[in-house]
Amino acid sequence: MKKFISTFLTLWVIWIALTNFSTPELLTGLVVSLVLAGIIAKTVDYEFGFSVIPKVLKFVFIYVPVFIVEMVKANFNVAARVLNPALPLNPGFVKVPTKLKGNVGKLTLANSITLTPGTLSIDADDDYIYIHWIDVKGETPEEYQKYVSGKFEKILGGIYE
Repeated sequence: MKKFISTFLTLWVIWIALTNFSTPELLTGLVVSLVLAGIIAKTVDYEFGFSVIPKVLKFVFIYVPVFIVEMVKANFNVAARVLNPALPLNPGFVKVPTKLKGNVGKLTLANSITLTPGTLSIDADDDYIYIHWIDVKGETPEEYQKYVSGKFEKILGGIYE
């Protein structure tokens, strides 16, 4: 039952976020979410209770702003390199350690790295994320982590662990 409620609430919140706040839309979303939750609730691998609310708030009000700031900084960095070819490039593949253990936390971290211009997550395993980086800084995996994923991982650790 907990998986059904978790699935229903997730689907309905997504529906509400993507549609209007009119009564017919809300009721249609309610019915569609109930039907889909009934169909897929047995196959999902998650369930949550009220303890998820502080984590969602932390994600929205702490992680998202930090991500946006880092993304804007990276956009300016890449734009400067495009507009001024004299700026040095040091592209390469790096192995960045991660302390995140859950798949969703690692996925969020890898997507955040990929969405930040100048970096692209290539692969991940238990303890590392492999990244192509337009301007490699540092010489050890720990230094790479500081530059690429340090701010993201610190916040995500408090959300997903």
